Amino acid sequence: MALTTAAAAAPTAPTAPSADDSTATVSVTGLTPSVPSEDDTVTVSGRVTNTSGSTIEDARVALLDGPRLTTRSAMAEAASRTGFAPGADGVEVGGKGTARIGDLPAGGSRSFTLGVPVEKLSLDEPGVYQLGVSLSGKQRGDAYERVLGIGRTFLPWQPTAPDEPTQLTVLWPLISSTHIGAYTKPEDLEQTPVFEDDGLAREIAPGGRLQQLVSLGKDLPVTWVVDPDLVASVAAMTERYEVRTEDGTTVEGKAQADARTWLFDLQQAVEDDEVVALPFGDPDLASLAHSGRNVPGALGLLGPATELGRKTVETELHVDPSTDFAWPVEGAVDPSVVSVATSAGAHNVIARSDSLRENGGLNHTPTAARPIGGGTTAIVADARLSKLFQGDMTRAANSVEAVQRFLAQTQAITAQQPGKQRSIVVAPQRRPTASQAQAMAEAVDALQLDGRWVEFVSLTEASKAKPDPRANRTVPGQGSYPSALRKRELRTEAFEEIRAVSDSLEDFKSILSQPDRVETPFSNALHRAMSASWRGEREEAAEYRAAVGEDLEELTDGVRLVRKSEMKLSGHSATIPVTVQNRLLQDVENLELRLTSGRRIGLKVDEAQPVRVAGGHSQSVKVPTTAKANGRTWVQAQLYTEDGERWGDPIRFQVEVTEITSAVMLVISGGVLLVVLAGVRMYTQRKRRTEPFPDPDAPLASPATDVGEDSVDDPRDGSGGGTAGEGSGGGRDGEQAGDRSEDTGSPGHQRKRPLRHG
Repeated sequence: MALTTAAAAAPTAPTAPSADDSTATVSVTGLTPSVPSEDDTVTVSGRVTNTSGSTIEDARVALLDGPRLTTRSAMAEAASRTGFAPGADGVEVGGKGTARIGDLPAGGSRSFTLGVPVEKLSLDEPGVYQLGVSLSGKQRGDAYERVLGIGRTFLPWQPTAPDEPTQLTVLWPLISSTHIGAYTKPEDLEQTPVFEDDGLAREIAPGGRLQQLVSLGKDLPVTWVVDPDLVASVAAMTERYEVRTEDGTTVEGKAQADARTWLFDLQQAVEDDEVVALPFGDPDLASLAHSGRNVPGALGLLGPATELGRKTVETELHVDPSTDFAWPVEGAVDPSVVSVATSAGAHNVIARSDSLRENGGLNHTPTAARPIGGGTTAIVADARLSKLFQGDMTRAANSVEAVQRFLAQTQAITAQQPGKQRSIVVAPQRRPTASQAQAMAEAVDALQLDGRWVEFVSLTEASKAKPDPRANRTVPGQGSYPSALRKRELRTEAFEEIRAVSDSLEDFKSILSQPDRVETPFSNALHRAMSASWRGEREEAAEYRAAVGEDLEELTDGVRLVRKSEMKLSGHSATIPVTVQNRLLQDVENLELRLTSGRRIGLKVDEAQPVRVAGGHSQSVKVPTTAKANGRTWVQAQLYTEDGERWGDPIRFQVEVTEITSAVMLVISGGVLLVVLAGVRMYTQRKRRTEPFPDPDAPLASPATDVGEDSVDDPRDGSGGGTAGEGSGGGRDGEQAGDRSEDTGSPGHQRKRPLRHG
């Protein structure tokens, strides 16, 4: 419906409202220009809605020329006021600042547009002025028109630049959630990445959240804060990749073109701007501080994540990023968070003013940077400015309000001490939506074009600004950390699970000929498992960690001993063949095979020797043994790493020794007897004593027979050992004892299906 403009009239005070001031809502959905000049016309558009149960008769809207607001708290109070307040809400501008919209039925809405020249507004000295739009009319029983609803906004007025404009730093975060695990298909030599979902493809597609952030940020004076995992993930999408579906299968990814475009656009966007690289995966520093720092090895992952982040951004974006800034979630700090945040080399911690609060002794907003001891600088972002663009910015009214409040707040900060320059930092939410990013960009762009009261500087420049001597420099105590944030943190058990996988990974790498094929995907996955993006998603985070652990366990199980059945050894000397299977796609080395046996029949094995098995093959290791008697005994085979750690599960099997003849037994017994006699003779000669020698004709002991499960020595106590060797022997296990080839992957043998990553 077209609006009818009221006849020009002198400014008048609107009529007072009734006690019920919730009859109608007035939403301001547009204000141009955001920062007017002397010759401009201010145009305000919006929408009115009758929220009562009866018709509003002869309704009209009017622009209200409000007062100058001299403090930030006065702006906050005006924004929170709901009903019309005569005097505080100003007077009607009149003329084209008023429009009639006729009768407005219950539940009905009308759009409006009002425009007035700047000269018609009471804009005198620089500052922030309140503008209002009122809806007036009559309802059944009303004798006179009254104000039934009001909407408010703010108009910064700065016709000339101040002597000392405020330095402003705006962080522009490029951070996503975790999308890649450690899994690749078993048979895939190229290690094609598998994405857990297709969410990242949607974010970088035209109109997607991340595409909008890059497109909007490229022309803005911002400091980019980048999670290198995001950059690495998109780079992986430029080539062949797969996506896991809901039923667990995988399909080919199709977003290569979007990935290449996004990565190229980002490279162009950051070319001349400062880039801050977070540690790879954007680890949750507060969770590490509160739950992970006492878990051995957890903090040790932060340093490698920082270096990996630097290299990733440098390689993919062709810039030299800064890694000297740590950013805890929502800028919330306590002593332990600061300690962890700086443990990997960062000298600056980005906090927020609702965490590191001022003590009330200041009448102005202080410079963001201030030393907090130990060579660390806190960059205290302004909480009001940083939180303005949260919420639903798809509603035009919310977006306009956020933009105008951002402009007004920055102008008010400058007006606090116009002759003294200060440095202010804005650190918005980590993952703004597309609409939030659009509102942020509109505000920053308006400041860039018409905000004479600010000048933009990088985060590094902000960190070097002269600190306010009266600003608070004391980090809040341990108990001050917000409980709502703490409830969403990763728990201690999460870091214990990460440590367990990390320890297993280190052991696994020690036996691989190409450890980087495993180290890269699993180390990256461990960094991602500590991500701040898991906050509030504890179940999903646990599932991710479990999947990474299971993937590694499946790999390590690919190097194992093949179980054996009972076997026979014929004669005094024979060999025991044990098969070591390697289902990986690479060779394994630095392993030892050790055999131990029971003592009853005196089965002796050689010392341990190295084991090496080619990728996708099995190796038959034939261990030489000697037996002193006929009978049965249990033998245990176990793989060990070079540093003496057990590898995999042992296997146990029975060995039956046969055909040690009486003559052989006599020779063995005689040899033992001669050794004993020689020892006795040496002893008696030393003591100059004469004692009778044992009777050389004494009968030999009969062969022993062991039919039970006797004890098995631990090879680490020196009582027995095993070796990877070659030899011959017999047995009933055709695969083990009868193998004549050391490599079951050689021609004529079937190769086992190899596992992924190896």
